[in-house]
Amino acid sequence: MKSNKSCLFTINVGSSGIKFSMYKSDGVLIPSFYGAIENIGIKNTTFSFTDTLSNEKTTRPVKANDHEEAAKYLIDWLELRDDFNSVKAIGHRIVHGMKHTAPEKINNKLLAELKQISAYDPEHLPGEIILIEVFAKRYPKLLQVACFDTAFHTTMPLIARLLPIPAKYFTKGIQRYGFHGLSYTYLLQQLKHIAGKETANGKIIMAHLGNGASITAIENGESIDTSMGFTPTAGLVMGSRTGDLDPGVAWYFMQVEKLTPKEFNHLINHESGLLGISKTSSDMRELIKNKNSNTDAANAFDLFCYQIKKFIGAYAAALEGLDTLVFSGGIGEHSPEVRSQVCDGLEFLGIELNEIKNMNNDAVISSDTSKVTVYVIPTNEQLMIAKLVCDVLASGKKTA
Repeated sequence: MKSNKSCLFTINVGSSGIKFSMYKSDGVLIPSFYGAIENIGIKNTTFSFTDTLSNEKTTRPVKANDHEEAAKYLIDWLELRDDFNSVKAIGHRIVHGMKHTAPEKINNKLLAELKQISAYDPEHLPGEIILIEVFAKRYPKLLQVACFDTAFHTTMPLIARLLPIPAKYFTKGIQRYGFHGLSYTYLLQQLKHIAGKETANGKIIMAHLGNGASITAIENGESIDTSMGFTPTAGLVMGSRTGDLDPGVAWYFMQVEKLTPKEFNHLINHESGLLGISKTSSDMRELIKNKNSNTDAANAFDLFCYQIKKFIGAYAAALEGLDTLVFSGGIGEHSPEVRSQVCDGLEFLGIELNEIKNMNNDAVISSDTSKVTVYVIPTNEQLMIAKLVCDVLASGKKTA
């Protein structure tokens, strides 16, 4: 094994997939490779890999009935690579971090805490915990770092965190937390780099639009409100998640449709959203392609854009003004149709698009006369994880 530990490995666990990346960290972070295991526990599970240096690309079917099996496959594959011997730390995206405000080295105490709150986010936390434990069992001396998606939103004022339920539950941790924090942290850093410190400290609305989607209001570099809440299911309608839902609907499903809590959770996270409305797909590209000939696809597309527009209006009010609007995520970065429909009619807020720039997915898509500057900024959660791990290593921070 090499003595020079100069690489960082990042892991981003989803409900049915694992994304991973390797970075060389000799002073500057350089991506070495990235990949994913997708459709875990579902038919057609695949392993994909791209070497960023040689541009080698591989996709093959794998057997992975659960996250533990997928993790073991990933480790076996990594052990065949020379660069894995140079890994000095593993960074994990941890979706739910309660009140943790910064990345932390993972120890038994932190792991026990994550297990205790795993019911808060059954779609992500159990899989994340499994990945941590599988790597710890195989490599007990390898440093693992938790990077919390909720940390960015711990600056939200109390009024934005409260849920309208009996106050006793707030003390038990039932409150609005917000998610996609790693993405927003990265985007804010990029905005500062692109537009300067003054812009990054202004009144900003960021829209992370992908299969999971959220919007965040930012002022003076801090989150003041965000669309996701106690879980990542809240807020905007998403690929297969409901977003905000009348609580009475849950009562109806449990009483009339006789759904169990587990069945209801599956319904609101995997059968709803764009998929449920369109009846065919959660993929925005498919919906855009079919919306002129399929009413259900059109309804899904229109509802998605309508809800984003409403949140932009609401957060402009919360910010008492708006200087900057940022689109990101798979849809936000690559769908001019969504951006155009969202911004249409928001001229009263000072938002005007240059449709040519918008169709070209330019970095700045607002018109020269727009009072609000509208950006398209690609996000990179994996790189943000690697940066946070570097910060932990540099600080020599003790385990919590």
